Amino acid sequence: MKMIALGLLGLFLTSYVSLEANTRVAFTAVPATKGNLQGTVVDLLTGKPLAGATIYLHEAKTGTIAGTDGTYKTPEVPAGKYLVEVSFVGYQSYLESMNIEGTVKQDFKLKYSVLENEAVTVTGVASATKIRQSAQPVSVLKKSDLLKNSATNIVDALTQLVPGVATLSTGPAIAKPVIRGLGYNRVITIHDGIRQEGQQWGDEHGIEVDEYSIQKVEVLKGPASLLYGSDGMGGAVHLITNTPVEQGTIKGNLNGQLIDNNGLNGINANVAGHLKNGFNWNVYGTHKSAKDYQNKYDGRVLNSRFNENNFGGYIGINKSWGYSHLLVSNFNQKIGVVEGDRDNATGKFTIFTGSPLERIATDADLNSRTPVAPFQRINHFKIASDNNIAVGAGRLAVNLGYQRNQRKEFADPLAPNTPELFFDLQTINYNVQLQLKEQNGWRTAIGINGMYQQNRNKAEEVLIPEYNQFDAGVFVYTRKTFNNNLTLSGGIRGDMRKLNSHAYTDDNNEIKFTQFNKTFGNFSGSIGLAYNASDAVTFKANISRGYRAPSVSELASNGTHEGTNRYEYGDKQLKTETSLQLDAGVEAYTEHVSFMVNTFYNHISNYIFYSKLESVLGGDSLVTVDGEDLTAFKFKQSGATLYGFEAKVDFHPHPLDWLHFANTFSMVAGKFNESFEGTNRLPFIPPARLLTELRGDFKKIGSGIGNLYVKLEMDNILNQNRVFTAYNTESATSGYTLLNIGAGTEFTSRGRTLFSVYLAVNNIADVAYQNHLSRLKYAAVNNVTGRMGVFNMGRNFNIKINVPLNFKLK
Repeated sequence: MKMIALGLLGLFLTSYVSLEANTRVAFTAVPATKGNLQGTVVDLLTGKPLAGATIYLHEAKTGTIAGTDGTYKTPEVPAGKYLVEVSFVGYQSYLESMNIEGTVKQDFKLKYSVLENEAVTVTGVASATKIRQSAQPVSVLKKSDLLKNSATNIVDALTQLVPGVATLSTGPAIAKPVIRGLGYNRVITIHDGIRQEGQQWGDEHGIEVDEYSIQKVEVLKGPASLLYGSDGMGGAVHLITNTPVEQGTIKGNLNGQLIDNNGLNGINANVAGHLKNGFNWNVYGTHKSAKDYQNKYDGRVLNSRFNENNFGGYIGINKSWGYSHLLVSNFNQKIGVVEGDRDNATGKFTIFTGSPLERIATDADLNSRTPVAPFQRINHFKIASDNNIAVGAGRLAVNLGYQRNQRKEFADPLAPNTPELFFDLQTINYNVQLQLKEQNGWRTAIGINGMYQQNRNKAEEVLIPEYNQFDAGVFVYTRKTFNNNLTLSGGIRGDMRKLNSHAYTDDNNEIKFTQFNKTFGNFSGSIGLAYNASDAVTFKANISRGYRAPSVSELASNGTHEGTNRYEYGDKQLKTETSLQLDAGVEAYTEHVSFMVNTFYNHISNYIFYSKLESVLGGDSLVTVDGEDLTAFKFKQSGATLYGFEAKVDFHPHPLDWLHFANTFSMVAGKFNESFEGTNRLPFIPPARLLTELRGDFKKIGSGIGNLYVKLEMDNILNQNRVFTAYNTESATSGYTLLNIGAGTEFTSRGRTLFSVYLAVNNIADVAYQNHLSRLKYAAVNNVTGRMGVFNMGRNFNIKINVPLNFKLK
């Protein structure tokens, strides 16, 4: 309760101060200078007004839309330099930094384009930046990209849309991002600027963010420690839900989805508005439900079902002194854990295995939507205050967040409402960043951020100790663009982590955890450049250093999870991981072809992994838990190297501008600097992948139909034979090819979209396959067929319907 009180009090004070005291700052410490943009937005060739075009000032998180005659006027903002984005469907966006002081008149002429080749990122940088000026590779996905994708979850969608990203999964609803071979605590998930904390060290722990509410995703590939601290060695995934709509508008969406394979039905609704007095808001709610998925080898996969009920939104104010927003979200999920146990005689799944209730699962069991033991209940609550205030000619960003992750794991069918594991994790995040006045073109920010965290165990079984942890980091980041084509950026950061882990004695008076204190510290940094050789070609190079402190589970775990076959021991002597990564790439966007190639080399010192323990009598060390012998593992460290590349080529030949033939290839390899049981391969590295897409885009078909697309995909996953076979950690995986088709369109009337429909059939040939990073691959052997593990989802039909609501206030 103390954590809750402190968190809510801090949030209240932050928001109150920003809305009241800092309003007074606008007339004292802050010069009374302010400004806005006004002008027209028209077609470059015809001069026709582009009614509905969006003009957005990224640093101020505000904007407006052009009227029927193409004229616009933005809200007043603090005088300064802003990244201005002007966009309209079917046209190439305008993206440039502009000084805004007083009334600045600026007319924009947009060019019709078949391909959008520029976007804005706020991930891994101190302020909004064009991705062509970012030295590190960044991918940006819009809501329209996600709607057109037919993946079963947001992480799976990223694997299809962002080369170099893979997913570690436990069924269709539990997925963790893997970037260039690194996952778990080596990839940071950020939600609306707040680092997501939810026991991400666990195999079967997802990201706990409402997927339907996401408006934009940014993926940073490579060390993200400079801005985010420990754990960002592999990169960062930034999920953005709450972005203020244009001033003077109210927008809403009603979005529904059906998947036939597992009977998923989902619905999401949101309403967002931005009044002319600066008050703005967003509110959303989501419901999702699915039964067990199926494939041609396993039939329906018992207990792969789940249910979700989420809500959230924000309220805020945007004024000439800056903005202040208060964000709230609550994610609630009940999800089954697939064990894969089967009847020896029939090969059918058994339910309540190992208990007096054990039996073969019936059709009614397999078509139920209610998870059975083992299952999880997760509730993730978050409240955050996001503030950006003009201070002189600079800006002060203050962000404070409180989140509480409650994860209950149920395993006993005789006591289905009593959790065997209950993690209660509370986190306070803080970030204070001062963006200094631009000096000779240098845009510099200094800041401090980190978190305070406490974990409590509230069930009979415990896997990790209770602990308190405090992180703090200080950083400097700077960027300058020379001659409008060469951007140099970089910075340095120092971090400190203090950990206090508590002792624990079980009911048998046996010491399971001893008390200990640890302090970790390290530094990280990066320097890189992006060179725009022309309007079409960009070269990038970057060198960065990341670091990661060992997690509590790696230092002190002593137990096993439901769904795993190992007993884990931590090691208190583990050191921090550090990495040095080199990135280089080239991007080119021309009238008829576009391509991208990014390469990387990443050396990691003190890479942490688990290895099998040997018994003093020889053979494997075993731990007996509830009558079952589990192999014992302990974490250890070694040097490691990862390297690889991603490439994409998209042909769209004139005059067939509507036709796209795109090929995306990604490959990563990893190895230890020493061998273990005759192998030096890094474990759980995704296989090479070639994704081929043939797509037709038709802006207008006829009266009432627009933005039609039709696509055919061939997803080729190659064999993965370069595996870490030591300690029976993993096995090789055969490659496979999946065929997918999709189509979608908007139905319009009088220039307004009434609704959009998106259709897709995935895995048309109903191929039975196992993803190399699927944990279900290692489930029990089916003694009837001789096949090991559980296979991924078979053929599935997916339909989405999106109904937008738009109102312009007078």
